[in-house]
Amino acid sequence: MTAVVLTAAALPAWAQTGKATGAMLRGLDKVSGTPTDFSMKVGDTVELGKLRVTLGECRYPTDNPSGDAYAWLVVRDGNDDETTFEGWMIASSPALNALDHQRYDVWVLRCTTD
Repeated sequence: MTAVVLTAAALPAWAQTGKATGAMLRGLDKVSGTPTDFSMKVGDTVELGKLRVTLGECRYPTDNPSGDAYAWLVVRDGNDDETTFEGWMIASSPALNALDHQRYDVWVLRCTTD
């Protein structure tokens, strides 16, 4: 929730945001060094190795659709129902609210509207 407050505070008062239909994310297997880009629609779940990544929402500034996207993600490890990560990830500041996993990294590249 902090990331949302920081994002809203960083945007000028006149900035408007739009909801996207999906997002482009990048995953990294830190053991093999293999990056994987994947496109998701809102509500979809994608598997990255043992991780299950679900996209809840993707928002972007309407005056700059390709920049400063932020997405609500839920990440689970394997078949475990316990959540490994749940929150907003910001494309322009991926370390602000990052997934803390020993093998994989996941971050948002941009929202998609097609």
